[in-house]
Amino acid sequence: MKSFQPIFTVIFLMFTILIPKIDFAQENPDSSKLTIDKIFQSGEFYGEFFRQPRWIDDGKAYTAIEPSEAIVGARDIVSFVTKNGERSILVSAAQLIPENETEPLEISNYEWSSNKEMLLLFTNTKRVWRYNTKGDYWILNLKTNSLKRLGKGLPASSLMFAKFSPDDTRVAYVSQHNLYLEDLSGGQITQLTFDGTEDMINGTFDWAYEEEFFCRDGFSWSPDGRMIAYWQIDASGIKDFLMINNTDSLYSFTIPVEYPKVGEDPSSARIGVVPAAGGETMWMKIDGDPKQHYLVRMLWSEDSEGLLVQQLNRKQNTNKVWYCKPASGLAMNVFTDTDKAWVDIVEDWMWVDDHHFTWLSEKDGWRHLYLISKTGDEELLITRGNYDVVSIAEIDPNSKYAYFIASPGKPTQRYLYSVRMDGKSEAERITPEKQSGTHEYNVSPGGKYAFHTWSDINTPPVTELVSLPKHKTLRTLVDNENLKQTMTNLNLLPIGFFQVSTVDDVTMEGFMIKPPGFDPAKKYPVLFYVYGEPWGQTATDEWGAASLWHKMMAQEGYLVISMDNRGTPAPKGREWRKSIYRKIGIINSRDQAMAAREIMKWDFVDPDRTAVWGWSGGGSMTLNLMFRYPEIYETGMAVAPVSNQFFYDNIYQERYMGLKNENPEDFLEGSPVSYAKNLEGNLLVMHGTGDDNVHYQNTEVLINELIKQNKIFQVMPYPNRSHGIYEGENTSRHVFTMLRHYLMQHMEPGGK
Repeated sequence: MKSFQPIFTVIFLMFTILIPKIDFAQENPDSSKLTIDKIFQSGEFYGEFFRQPRWIDDGKAYTAIEPSEAIVGARDIVSFVTKNGERSILVSAAQLIPENETEPLEISNYEWSSNKEMLLLFTNTKRVWRYNTKGDYWILNLKTNSLKRLGKGLPASSLMFAKFSPDDTRVAYVSQHNLYLEDLSGGQITQLTFDGTEDMINGTFDWAYEEEFFCRDGFSWSPDGRMIAYWQIDASGIKDFLMINNTDSLYSFTIPVEYPKVGEDPSSARIGVVPAAGGETMWMKIDGDPKQHYLVRMLWSEDSEGLLVQQLNRKQNTNKVWYCKPASGLAMNVFTDTDKAWVDIVEDWMWVDDHHFTWLSEKDGWRHLYLISKTGDEELLITRGNYDVVSIAEIDPNSKYAYFIASPGKPTQRYLYSVRMDGKSEAERITPEKQSGTHEYNVSPGGKYAFHTWSDINTPPVTELVSLPKHKTLRTLVDNENLKQTMTNLNLLPIGFFQVSTVDDVTMEGFMIKPPGFDPAKKYPVLFYVYGEPWGQTATDEWGAASLWHKMMAQEGYLVISMDNRGTPAPKGREWRKSIYRKIGIINSRDQAMAAREIMKWDFVDPDRTAVWGWSGGGSMTLNLMFRYPEIYETGMAVAPVSNQFFYDNIYQERYMGLKNENPEDFLEGSPVSYAKNLEGNLLVMHGTGDDNVHYQNTEVLINELIKQNKIFQVMPYPNRSHGIYEGENTSRHVFTMLRHYLMQHMEPGGK
């Protein structure tokens, strides 16, 4: 692979030489105007947040992290009495200074023992694919004020997912794909598994499980502390995708990533239970070919006699729940959920008594809460009506109430509701009616209190402590007043929401940012921001949905619009979400294009100045829109796009598109590269060459096809950057500088 520096130099010269009338300078004395430098270098737009709260004493108190009162730059862990806010320092930064060291440990994460006499501290972390999930763990004994590092003899920063045993006498963790247990009184370490290698993974997961199922922590203590259940992933059959590094040494070298592409078999997976004292693992005897299924979640019963396991088939349209006996490994299929398209993993499941667990299903057309018996002979619908349960906030078995997030009739927003667990009552809204926007809740055990965070697209987050069910504010924890004032000082119009209906009778929600001094008598260019796949919404009424960069582009003179098409996970019912099955790239791009056509009819929109951009799935959408609807979009900017659906991982793409051997034509029809011959407008493609998620291969294959079709386009590769294109000095700033410059070069801003 050749150096990319000449390409960047040519592009930069084109910007500065060919377009002298456009001022690209970022130094601007106007304090009311956003600039790239302000966004990425000033720090003035950083918000406050409530740092890692933990409920303790069954919700009667909580802890949080605050700046140290004694050591500059360090942090203390403080506790508060929930009812009255009485504050005390539980752990000072000085207590976190190891012997023979001068600086306290950095708190990346922490966990309390059940009696709060010990603190398990995660620090010195390192990244594993997306997140920093390995590092060092330390135990602070508050009774003896002693600080001890766990995992003596194991490599530094190699421990993962350490957690206390139920009786607080031991800690289990993963290191180098094996499970270990450490006794806290004597320090004895017991190795529980011995076959861990790069390919044989115990207690955690491979790339695909982590990326697509959010599987990272792969083991769990039994409630009685006698056993540990864990996943074993055998990735030995997964082929390596080789990324090449040309810049970090004299000779290039490859970086292998175990990556199962569409049509390739996934890793085999099984779940076993090992005695905490050490010994042989009992493997759960779950039916099915281990290479043609996914084991995605597990849950111990409170009596430690059983283990619930969710098993997805290869097509991911059937989720079987197995009740497994750890003593014998025997497994009984107690519940099965199916869908003609796909079924989602159920995150919000828990035991509510010895015999029943909760479940979320779309079987009646809406995502609702159910109560299922462990024998499978009882099923009770808890929530009823034409609305979706977005997520469960808390279920209190004592009061027999469930708190959940929903937004009936307002898919851009989120609110808290409660319902009795008898299946006979109607849900009641807990969030005050006057508070629109998006609401998040961290509910205390027992459901008496909650940390409540509220924002809307124009208002930075406010976090407060509320009592439930009356939603009475006890005190404000974070108000973000400084950020609010900073935003007030900017020359910005309030962002508004709208609905648009297409010729296909599809109604889509969207937001629009208008330029300052907007004149409805003039016609403005439009920049569409797109995503459009089942992984996320863009048009949500919450802070951050409209980025500072988008607001800056509105100040430059563009209408900035984002809309959610069919197939996005809006709470609008099963049919909305799953109509995209086997039609990614087809139905979602049509919805966006047809909505754009309607918007182009608006009096203040210039139909001859229309641009689109997106990242990842949004990059794919941008390509599809530019190639399938060249008459609509003048300019497109695609970042890290999937150009060929066969190149993406099997878990994600097969979930939404089916199996390669059954319907390959759908994958080809939905792939942007199949329509590259239709490009007419201006196209910029940006991609990190070290992208382990959407491989740079996608962009090179697209380049070849565009060359074959004699199309003119531009490419900006970022050497060795991952999917987020942020590694390396100045990278993020450069990405958005590039996007701004390209748009202004090819589509004149301002009303006419």
